[in-house]
Amino acid sequence: MGFLKSLFGGKDESPEEKKEREDARNFDVLKTDGVRALRMGQGEHAVKCFTKALEIKDDLETRDYLSQAFIRCDRLPEARKQLELLADAEPDNVRILMMMARVDYMMEDYNAMAMVCEKATLIDNENAEVMFLYARAMKGQRDLVNAVALYTKTTMLNEQFADSYLERGRLLLEMGDVEGAADDANHLMEIVPDAEEVMLFKAEVLVVQKRQADAIALYDKAIDANPFCIAALKGRGALRLSIGDKEGAESDMRQLLEVDPSALDNINGQFEG
Repeated sequence: MGFLKSLFGGKDESPEEKKEREDARNFDVLKTDGVRALRMGQGEHAVKCFTKALEIKDDLETRDYLSQAFIRCDRLPEARKQLELLADAEPDNVRILMMMARVDYMMEDYNAMAMVCEKATLIDNENAEVMFLYARAMKGQRDLVNAVALYTKTTMLNEQFADSYLERGRLLLEMGDVEGAADDANHLMEIVPDAEEVMLFKAEVLVVQKRQADAIALYDKAIDANPFCIAALKGRGALRLSIGDKEGAESDMRQLLEVDPSALDNINGQFEG
């Protein structure tokens, strides 16, 4: 055997080389298994696989996958920790900072979210998604003026950013700027007219504008598209009651009761039958 090895140039594998080869194989198996589990929605199994893989070798892509698995399992602080490690390794990676901001948003930690977004804007101040997240952080901190300004910059960077128009419009309506809210509602009806949230928001604006018939027509459209739309049934029922259409209001309440009995808890008004 020794003669054949010397003849063909072979040599015995050292224990260190053997361990290195086995570690590399085990790492690849664990990482691949974790990715498969993550794609199949098996979050906890994915966490175990990625954690064991990282015990073998520190790998940024695997750590990124682990953060996604933690999010899938609603283990948000642990996901945030992984993202912090990724951000330390790649401080100019805006994608990582945006993911950190989204995790902060889910945890309702708006102070941390604002700090991350500010850091992201220093890297890329022309990124509409970054501005949108920053606006959400300001809204969470109840800094409404700056929130509106950042939503506005988002729409300037991306005129089709429907979520930004919607959230700015709702904020303007809350602040008493009905005209500004109506402008956003009208723009949304142009770019995404069939979106349920848009129809509901537009109806809210119409109610404030005392355009009850137009609001009811929009609630009708939303309910035709989705008979199980609780918000539309509540809105139309309350509006019908306010204009004296008791029969129509009771019809909406019966339909709402069929869809979700608990949905009547916050309804104001008296209903018979």
